[in-house]
Amino acid sequence: MKIGNIKIHGNLFLAPMADVTNPAFRMLCKKYGAALTYSEMISADAVLHENARTTSRGLSCEEEKPFAIQLFGNSATTISDAASIVEEKYSPDIIDINFGCPANVLVKDGSGSALLDFPEKVRDIISSVCGKVNTPVTAKIRVLHDMKKTIDIAQIIEEAGANAITVHGRTQAQQYSGKAEHEYARNIKNELSIPVIANGDIIDGFSAKQILDYAECDALMIGRAAMSNPHVFREIAHFLRTGEQTNTDECAQRIADFKEYVRLLELYGLEEYVDIRMHAQWFTRGINGGRHIRQGISKTRDKKSIIRLMESLCAQFPEKNVNGVIHGN
Repeated sequence: MKIGNIKIHGNLFLAPMADVTNPAFRMLCKKYGAALTYSEMISADAVLHENARTTSRGLSCEEEKPFAIQLFGNSATTISDAASIVEEKYSPDIIDINFGCPANVLVKDGSGSALLDFPEKVRDIISSVCGKVNTPVTAKIRVLHDMKKTIDIAQIIEEAGANAITVHGRTQAQQYSGKAEHEYARNIKNELSIPVIANGDIIDGFSAKQILDYAECDALMIGRAAMSNPHVFREIAHFLRTGEQTNTDECAQRIADFKEYVRLLELYGLEEYVDIRMHAQWFTRGINGGRHIRQGISKTRDKKSIIRLMESLCAQFPEKNVNGVIHGN
């Protein structure tokens, strides 16, 4: 598929996630087949004020391409000016605009999903950004309770010049609870000519195939499932290709991936920006005995000690975490 003039070789994308999709994590997901990766969402205001934290979020490398940077804000002028700076400084393949984040801190500021209540402001933001940059522009939205209003927003985004749209099938009020309704992505796909990407509740090969078949969308965006298991991209791709699960030693895979993640954090000089304990706890979620290990992880900051704790998890339950089946919590 193509987004603007950018060829995407695959249909599994890594979602932008705050405090998660740093360059090291993105490269790990890219290794396992993420066809397009997104930065953590970046404040347009922070770009204009040259915030140091923003610098690390925009970093990428040739091996990661294609790569997207996601911006958020509440002003068409601010976002378009920031997009221009991002284009010149980081040369992303795609610039994505966040109309989907339900976090209270963004919503109170009139950013993220709060903008969905103001369709003309959405139009102004997309058209302003498209008029300021040569990079393809995309948008990510949440759904509204009203199907027609959601489709109207999607059409406005296309008319304003966006090259693709991602549809998270939950409302702002749902946050990340309840079920994602992919009927929205299906109907939007029927109305738009640009690529439509479905997001929400894609956790394994079976759910991925169900959503692809139902929504008839162009691609899938995977978020929380990848937080604990970057290998999920390879597992889903295998299932879509063969209809079978991968035969994976889940625990050993997670530990190997965490070690590689730590190596990449060191390589890119990102350790100071990452809560390594929190990330280690993510990598143990869904593994039998993981809750007990997470208690130990919370008491240390030493990387070697954390890895030893994680390795002890596999030693305790060698027969419980194999064949692509995740047990316990």
